[in-house]
Amino acid sequence: MATLVQSAGFPILLPLLFFFSPSSRSTTSTPLNTSSTKLPPLSTLAFLYFAFGLMLTGDNLMYSYGLLYLPVSTYSLLCATQLAFNALFSFFFNSQKFTPFILNSLVLLTISATLLAVNTNSENMTGTPKGKYVIGFLCTLGASSTYSLYLSLVQLSFQKVIKTETFSAVLDMQIYPSFVATCGCVVGLFASGEWKILRNEMENYGKGRVFYMMTLIWTAVTWKISSIAMLGLIFEVSSLFCNVISTLALPVVPILAVMFFHDKMDGVKVTALLLAVWGFLSYIYQHYLDDSKSKVNKTSNNEASGAGAVMNVC
Repeated sequence: MATLVQSAGFPILLPLLFFFSPSSRSTTSTPLNTSSTKLPPLSTLAFLYFAFGLMLTGDNLMYSYGLLYLPVSTYSLLCATQLAFNALFSFFFNSQKFTPFILNSLVLLTISATLLAVNTNSENMTGTPKGKYVIGFLCTLGASSTYSLYLSLVQLSFQKVIKTETFSAVLDMQIYPSFVATCGCVVGLFASGEWKILRNEMENYGKGRVFYMMTLIWTAVTWKISSIAMLGLIFEVSSLFCNVISTLALPVVPILAVMFFHDKMDGVKVTALLLAVWGFLSYIYQHYLDDSKSKVNKTSNNEASGAGAVMNVC
């Protein structure tokens, strides 16, 4: 069920999909590659959506196991490794260059995850068996790497396959893979037999059945709002910048976990948090440098074109 709600909120996007009709797409489309504005074959798009849907199914399941077996603070710190994985995948798939600040961030995030890995005995004091802690640790790392690969492949698909800059293209990339992922989760729900205990789970929920349903509904809605926003960042900037923004709450989550869930925050975890924040700031600073350089180049090009125009008039 925790896996299902991560993708089941896609119906809230259907009104937007109908609003941006095919006729609207043709009038608002701006090609990424001006040599070809034709949409790819339907079979190609169907394959992309199906493959991304299966990838999301496995990724959401691993995230669910990670959150099940790990304290929230540890889980959130491990999710920060998405930045390191995404830098690696962006290097191979999206022509992302490695700079000293990005390399610094990779090293810091790797050390942060390693500190959490060797802190197993301390985590077991919270009541989590060592075997389940290891499973949760590996699943969270696997989910972080899979999601980073997903973001890089989505950016590559927009650039090489879809080749159109429309909001409807972003909606399609969100709705159809989410539909496939939801179907996969429903199959898993029945195949595992978990559907048999849903009624008891609802009735035994501490705040009642209404709060149980509201928790599921609003979790699904917020997941989908987050997903469409991240796809928009990929569409407008890059998968790397999307990952940076998605981990913006990293310093806050472990603190809130201590306040509300009474997670243990020992010295090792504090050190891991500081290293992860340092790595995150390295990414932010690199993006600032890239943005500043881009603005300078754009200004220089505009001035050069303006000078050329004056010379032609003379």
